[in-house]
Amino acid sequence: MPSSLDELNEGERAVISEVTGSDSLSARLLEMGLLPGETIEMIGKAPMGDPIEYMVFHYRISLRKHEAKRVLVERE
Repeated sequence: MPSSLDELNEGERAVISEVTGSDSLSARLLEMGLLPGETIEMIGKAPMGDPIEYMVFHYRISLRKHEAKRVLVERE
């Protein structure tokens, strides 16, 4: 059952299944490398929980919680 990227715990890995929507935000997420089939790992959160840092394609990205909710993943 897919869950959204913002639900991952620190150190947890998942495989991206879908980026939802068809607006400029979903296009930007895809351009950043959040592609279906790629493995992503949650690295950590800022002190207040937003933004969240992830590792994908051997580089780190930070996403706001509302952005991470747009990415559906299958947990490993």
